[in-house]
Amino acid sequence: MRGAQANFVVVRVRRATALRVGGLLLVALLGLAGLRALARARTVQLFGRLIARAETPERRVALTFDDGPTSARVDTLLGLLGARGVRATFFVTGRELGAAPDVGRRLVAAGHELGNHGYSHRRLVLVTPGTVRSEVERTDSLIRAAGHAGAIHVRPPYGYKLIALPWYLARTGRTTVTWDVEPDSYADVAATPEGIVRHVASRVRPGSIILLHPWYASRATSLAAIGPLIDSLHARGFRVGPVRDLLR
Repeated sequence: MRGAQANFVVVRVRRATALRVGGLLLVALLGLAGLRALARARTVQLFGRLIARAETPERRVALTFDDGPTSARVDTLLGLLGARGVRATFFVTGRELGAAPDVGRRLVAAGHELGNHGYSHRRLVLVTPGTVRSEVERTDSLIRAAGHAGAIHVRPPYGYKLIALPWYLARTGRTTVTWDVEPDSYADVAATPEGIVRHVASRVRPGSIILLHPWYASRATSLAAIGPLIDSLHARGFRVGPVRDLLR
């Protein structure tokens, strides 16, 4: 009888230990999920100023483009925007701007704003402060060399930020700019230019920041949507411009 009782106690202890271990694992997983959600959040960060949409009663929106620049599509982009009298914000990577500095100078000369999208386009999460500083400052230098004056806004690659990047930006008085309308991030939407235009029309509101990726051949529909998208916004009474104008 005593042996049976001892075995019962052992089983209870093991079960309790397993439950405690399972609970700790669950807490850890929930913690990791929470950190991942925070890192990807578009409207909140741990330090400093973040803008996903401007609070304004005016029918004004910002048009932004990520990645690049490349020589292959700059003529088309400048033509589409110039024909409609629209200036935009180009969040460029340092590596691509360094490979095509003349494209950066052409964008600035045409009145567009350059923003910082990191040097290598790596996710700036769980990295050292030195890595963040290098990614941002190397790109800043290239943006300045292209002729950009005024504040340089930062858009984290993939929208990821957690501790080191927001801390650095807060200490240096910088603004993180994300977005609230991203049509080409949905495969079914981005399948056609018309789908992109419809998606924006159904979600845009005063102060929206629209994100597109028009620089590469894989994003041909994004490039093709720019003209009709601007025309659609203008027809609905929206003024389209760069982030710097929206934040004023």
